[in-house]
Amino acid sequence: MSSAFVIEGDDMWLHDIPPTLTALINYLTKENSGLKISEKRQYFDEQLKTQVYVMSDGFSYIIKDNKWLSLED
Repeated sequence: MSSAFVIEGDDMWLHDIPPTLTALINYLTKENSGLKISEKRQYFDEQLKTQVYVMSDGFSYIIKDNKWLSLED
């Protein structure tokens, strides 16, 4: 018999994690049921004036105002 439960406050949002690549990788891996997510490449976007991180989950992420954001949102 399973005793699965959710701990209140255990959920984190992308904008809640620290603005480091390691924190992003750990968060994305956890959100993808443990499937390891890695950085495919990164580049500086002149229009956004920020570094863009392209990840193996098919999405791109940036840090804005010291918070992670997905470009696909």
